[in-house]
Amino acid sequence: MGLGLEESLRLSVAALMQATGDSQRVIAGVLGLTQTQISRRQSGATSWTLRDVDVLAGHYGIAALDLLAGPTRACEMLPAARRRAANAAGKGVAR
Repeated sequence: MGLGLEESLRLSVAALMQATGDSQRVIAGVLGLTQTQISRRQSGATSWTLRDVDVLAGHYGIAALDLLAGPTRACEMLPAARRRAANAAGKGVAR
């Protein structure tokens, strides 16, 4: 049996954070929450809201349905410019 939607979303958020180098503090700032609130969402103690999904999808430049489709789909749809390697390379060039 497949993952539930809540678990799939937690895994997608974790995978996107890893792919982009975003910390829980960054995600908290994007959502207007505290790092502790993000930690509780990621641990499953608190549920993500539909607003969270919309805002996170916009932050990562993907469709909300792609975020909900699981970590593989979410990372496949992540724009190349948002990936950690692209961000690190861009920072090196700017100096």
